[in-house]
Amino acid sequence: MKKVSQYVVPPHVAFDEDNFKSYVIKKEKVDREANATVRMTRRSVDARKKKVKVNVEAEIFVDESPTLNISYKKDYPNVSDAKRVVIVGAGPAGLFAALRFLELGIKPIIIERGNDVQKRRRDLANINKKNIVNEDSNYCFGEGGAGTYSDGKLYTRSKKRGDFRRICEIFVAHSASEEILIDAHPHIGTNKLPKVIAEMRQSILDAGGEVHFETRVEDFIISGNEIKGVVTQQGDKIEGEAVLLATGHSARDIFRLLQKKEVEIERKPFALGVRIEHPQGLIDKIQYHLDDRDRGEYLPAAAYSLVSQVGYKGQKKGVFSFCMCPGGFIVPSATAPGEVVVNGMSPSRRDSQFSNSGIVVSVDDDEFGPYIKKYGELAAMEFQAEVERKACEVAGGTQVAPAQRLGDFINGKVSNDLNETSYQPGLLSVDMREVLPQAIAHRLKFGFKDFGKKMRGYLTNEAQIVGVESRTSSPVRIPREKETCEHTQIKRLFPCGEGAGYAGGIASAAMDGELCANRIATLYCGVKETSK
Repeated sequence: MKKVSQYVVPPHVAFDEDNFKSYVIKKEKVDREANATVRMTRRSVDARKKKVKVNVEAEIFVDESPTLNISYKKDYPNVSDAKRVVIVGAGPAGLFAALRFLELGIKPIIIERGNDVQKRRRDLANINKKNIVNEDSNYCFGEGGAGTYSDGKLYTRSKKRGDFRRICEIFVAHSASEEILIDAHPHIGTNKLPKVIAEMRQSILDAGGEVHFETRVEDFIISGNEIKGVVTQQGDKIEGEAVLLATGHSARDIFRLLQKKEVEIERKPFALGVRIEHPQGLIDKIQYHLDDRDRGEYLPAAAYSLVSQVGYKGQKKGVFSFCMCPGGFIVPSATAPGEVVVNGMSPSRRDSQFSNSGIVVSVDDDEFGPYIKKYGELAAMEFQAEVERKACEVAGGTQVAPAQRLGDFINGKVSNDLNETSYQPGLLSVDMREVLPQAIAHRLKFGFKDFGKKMRGYLTNEAQIVGVESRTSSPVRIPREKETCEHTQIKRLFPCGEGAGYAGGIASAAMDGELCANRIATLYCGVKETSK
């Protein structure tokens, strides 16, 4: 017998496998002598009331073998001699496109400017401890892309573009925890993602695909209105049936190359602001309605999502939280010397004493309009870069980041000292209005005031803001046809993922990678069926 049931249970039941099984067996009045399997299928925390509850769905199998929880299998044909497709970038869009190509009998050739996940750790240590930025391998560039070392959040609202469950199952098939199939807001954890990404690479290599690290694309091979391949910094020409461009949101050299080659691109609004850091215990207290207690051993570190509309010179724009990292760390995400960029990440246990989140403001032609005459469609990108350079200059020219206590920022006061921080290169107390454009600073100030009303205790000098959070999304869109995903001007070129302006995070980028792979297979590789 199989049964599916929903329950509302306390945290010590929902987050302990043995407790949960005992609860379900008793609740469903299953005979103690029966052979019973209980498998949780959904779990979400409900902290709206003082007593926190957890909504859970489970499957119960009594005297019956449980069905397979995962249908995805790593069963790829050998593609060594198959038709080839060039993939620029080994982030989620590129990797999932490559795995899909394997399924379709097509050989993927991945070109990645950065290092593999193992070597990449040294590059991250250098930026954290020695202020040395490797322009090709850092928190943004390298195997797995920006998401590898920034939490591994999989939650997405863009599930219509692909099969979200399938994406999660592919991660699980490559050693991610099955919990990502259960939780309402799944995340893999920055400590576990490198192993998952390395296993994906191995799948590609074992099936006859290619992955080239420390290989930067410096030119495109374009004949007429059709792309044939790419040229690397070593001068090698790599050609294929198509080129899937999945470089991520920080590949400014690729955007400049596209402009130079007169390949159509468009400037795109993005979001800019700061990363705010609170003690995790304070966020737990607010979200879980705690008094002087901590959250205990079962509840996960509390998260939050905030949004406000703030006017400036007669126009309202959104101020919102972005990439909230409970129990996490702030990390330096610059991709070149002379700039300071911050991002957030969390390990799988989310057990840091700090909570951090991007708090950002929508930015469009109102802010970067003056750059259009000089930079054209790269105006938003150059505006973004200038703010990052200003942050570096104000904080002393290294990876030390400018910061200010939250209450002091609201009151226009430079902080006498700063709180303890998770940001390894260190912080310098400054007036953040020297770093942020006036409109951004204004909207952040009143956005924080509104957030303080929505979350009592949030607006405090126990919190501090760190600048700048500027790589929220690509400042450039590479236009493509809606149905085919092919560039509107250049045949066989397929802009893909977050860097091209068609995704916003790991899951949506992965789904977009699969979508583009399907289109390439149908249009140029003779594959008729691409239903997955």
